[in-house]
Amino acid sequence: MRKSITMLSALIGMSLSAQVSAQVENGNFESWSGGTPDNWTTIDSGISVAESSNSYDGASSAAISVNTGSQSSTDFRQSVSVSAGQSYTFSTWVYHTEGGVRARLYVDGYQGYSTPTLTGQWQQVSYNYTAGSTGNIEVGLRFYDVSGFDGSEVVYVDVFEPTSTGGGGTGGGSCSTNGGELELTTDNYGGETSWQITDSSSQTVASGGSYASNTTYNEAVCLDDGDYTFTITDAYGDGICCSYGYGSYNLIVNGSSVASGDSFGSSESTAFTLGSGGGTGGGSDLSGYYASADGLTGYALKSELHNIIDSHSTQSYSALWSFYLSYGRDTYYENDGSILDIYSENPTGGDPFNFTAGSDQCGSYSGESDCYNREHAFPRSWFGGAVSPMNTDVHHIFPTDGYVNARRSSYPYGEVGSASYTSSNGSRLGSAASGLGYSGTVFEPIDEFKGDIARAYFYMATRYEDVVAGWENQSSYGDAALNGTSNQVFENWFLNMLLSWHAQDPVSQKEIDRNDAAYSFQGNRNPFVDHPELVGEIWGN
Repeated sequence: MRKSITMLSALIGMSLSAQVSAQVENGNFESWSGGTPDNWTTIDSGISVAESSNSYDGASSAAISVNTGSQSSTDFRQSVSVSAGQSYTFSTWVYHTEGGVRARLYVDGYQGYSTPTLTGQWQQVSYNYTAGSTGNIEVGLRFYDVSGFDGSEVVYVDVFEPTSTGGGGTGGGSCSTNGGELELTTDNYGGETSWQITDSSSQTVASGGSYASNTTYNEAVCLDDGDYTFTITDAYGDGICCSYGYGSYNLIVNGSSVASGDSFGSSESTAFTLGSGGGTGGGSDLSGYYASADGLTGYALKSELHNIIDSHSTQSYSALWSFYLSYGRDTYYENDGSILDIYSENPTGGDPFNFTAGSDQCGSYSGESDCYNREHAFPRSWFGGAVSPMNTDVHHIFPTDGYVNARRSSYPYGEVGSASYTSSNGSRLGSAASGLGYSGTVFEPIDEFKGDIARAYFYMATRYEDVVAGWENQSSYGDAALNGTSNQVFENWFLNMLLSWHAQDPVSQKEIDRNDAAYSFQGNRNPFVDHPELVGEIWGN
């Protein structure tokens, strides 16, 4: 029998980096006066605050007792100064005791939620904020009751960053050299996992360990130029995927993945170089998973990326349901665990309806909201039908409303001039807009997901470079978008549109998380999520 696991919170509390540091006063809750945390000036009547020794880092945390179900009187805030045009990453750690309330981060408005069902362990909530003007904004938390709230519940809060008074790890502030983040998801035995980054002298410059099981962590790193080795270790010797849960790791520095993986034995090491010593003259310094493509540009770069992501592990069509059940949920907008459907999601307000993961799978449908199914963003009729491995490649197959999926049919994506049908979230079907370069029927998703779709198409053009030239005549709609080559792949009008969508809707956290999950699911990654700059290096001219 495997050893039992003690659920420990992470001991390494590195602060998230920001381009310019907006300082949260007493963000580590070490200073108290008269039973109140210093500098926290807005404390509503529906909560009470006390000093606690149950801390994520340091001696103290704030024990916040939520005593009301009224969500208008549970705010806990302070004011910080920001500068116009500067970006900041605000984050805090919360610890739920019963699971009857959830904490929502406030950064000049209400942002993301904690997960209340993760009780008895610390979890991080963060938000990237770009200031529209110079002045003061409010940051903090609001507490919402959920099912199971019994009228009073304690939530511990600690290390609200960036803080001017330290918060464990390397402290608050910005990274002036090479800033990055380790995205780590543990398996069923998180306490077995540890990692370290060593420099060329074998000195440890960053490390982490003592993790909880089945939990996602974001550990910030700040590294000077030089040569490094990232090593992840499993004390039991079976990695973090896939026999005992589905863990993964991805070390991103300066926006690029330098080390990633999941399945290994006792340990796995990846060497990488930062600064002028890295690369071989290409436009992007690539290492780790993409090391063999370093220094290449144009279609030679595309061909080497094909070699890297080729031959993934083909999954069954029914396995996509399981992927959506685990990784297709909304933890980014309403954060309610419903299926994240790109054809019904309303990113700025309440969704028109929600699909329950698993139970609302299609099925038959007669209209919107009946069920969700598996939408091939790159229509399967374009590559000849239910042909493996394209038919089950999760990098381009999204959970969507079945009725809207049917209305989209196999039409190419495009920008609509006159709509014949509009879905409940504003996705449109209709004749192409003048100036698009195409005059047929197209389907236009909302702006929030245009970049996601563009990068899925760039993935398909690269992953299937060896066969894509033969797809042009499989379908008249495919012929409208594909040009019959293995290098450019797309007709000029379609390529120009994809490039525009890619630029206007940059890579988001949901895409990064989905890419990591897809890597665990089928064993390959979308290079254009990990390295968005590669799109321009291949198709920019």
